[in-house]
Amino acid sequence: MGKLIIVPTPIGNLQDITLRALEVLKSADLILAEDTRQTGKLLKHFAISTKMRAHHKFNEHAKLSQTIEIITQNTITVLVSDAGTPSISDPGFLITRACIEANIEIECLPGATACIPALVISGFATDRFCFEGFLPHKKGRQTQLLALQNEERTIIFYESPHRIIKTIEQIIEFIGDRNIVVVRELSKMFEEAIRGTASDVLTRLKQKPPKGEIVLIIEGKK
Repeated sequence: MGKLIIVPTPIGNLQDITLRALEVLKSADLILAEDTRQTGKLLKHFAISTKMRAHHKFNEHAKLSQTIEIITQNTITVLVSDAGTPSISDPGFLITRACIEANIEIECLPGATACIPALVISGFATDRFCFEGFLPHKKGRQTQLLALQNEERTIIFYESPHRIIKTIEQIIEFIGDRNIVVVRELSKMFEEAIRGTASDVLTRLKQKPPKGEIVLIIEGKK
């Protein structure tokens, strides 16, 4: 029947990949990659020659049946995203569910994901938290924020640098001027954590717009 192994890849520093992940990538029959060019850089760095096939949000629905058939024809198929753990704000959920329905064995290696290290260094409560991923760009954005007005757990968002200003403005409007931490470029050379009230952080980011991948952590309501 074949087997699907979900392999996390580094979110920045390539040395964060695990020895087990490298072993699986080398021994697999096929790698399903969100971006074959991006994954190709990783494979080249570690001298891995396993063949790849594109599997991303623009084709995962239309080619799902075909992808499941491909998995059954191989002994080991690996799923990777551009960075981090597949299915966490990346393609992966649909193929995982389809494999379960087709009685295909699934394994997920532990490894990199941006939300956990960002949460840990935030200094906010880590015993209970909620992960909200990316906010909708337009429809449903306000509704999602309003639903978090009374959330007592630490809240985690992913956000892009060109939308972070708007997001913090809306957090102040719909959730309140809570303490937040903007963590950017995790594990990379210019990693940074910007802390303070939402209004204070907003002022600082307007003065110096951030670059790179961002995780936004919001303290729970007290």
